[in-house]
Amino acid sequence: MTTATALRRDTPATVLTATLAFGLLLGWATYTLHGTTPLLERATNSVSAWILWTAAAGALIRSRQLAVWGGALMMLATCGGYYATSTLGNTFGAGGLGTAAVWSVAGLAGGPLLGWAGWTVRRGRGDVRAAAGAVIAMVVLGEGLWLGLALGYWAEAVVFLVAGVLLTAFLTYRLARAREPRFWLCAVLAPVCGVAFYFAEKLILDALIGTV
Repeated sequence: MTTATALRRDTPATVLTATLAFGLLLGWATYTLHGTTPLLERATNSVSAWILWTAAAGALIRSRQLAVWGGALMMLATCGGYYATSTLGNTFGAGGLGTAAVWSVAGLAGGPLLGWAGWTVRRGRGDVRAAAGAVIAMVVLGEGLWLGLALGYWAEAVVFLVAGVLLTAFLTYRLARAREPRFWLCAVLAPVCGVAFYFAEKLILDALIGTV
């Protein structure tokens, strides 16, 4: 591969177009696969399913600024793909427009953060890199708390909490391997961020959805 070819593949238009396409595909897959098996039932009805892919996309993008913009675009595209597919399936009807708007706003707020987090965990340096790892893990931990404390789905909650702990351990290990001096900050901050994510979802997002 020549340098010119690599640069063309890294242009903002190429990166954002690919991000948009993947977001739409993820939104379609979330709706289409939901409920097809017991495993996919929970996996596709999950905030984590969207957000973790956004962090992964951020890790693949070389430019930090593009990772941030790509995070916002991917979350917006995912939401659009999901609700467009559900409209074709006549699942929500006009009543889904308000919920789609709330999730789109939430995506525009959280997408840049997770895009940045993915980029920073892979390419950043210093304490901010450990903090970014905690931001990624907080999504799974926070959703586990939400499933248990808010919805009472404790079996699913335990699975998410265990997955969040394992993800935190993996990211902390990777930071240690990268010789980050305070790699342990990821493990310390992840549960704190997870609790913050839970309260944000309960006090802000849930309240907004309840009004539409």
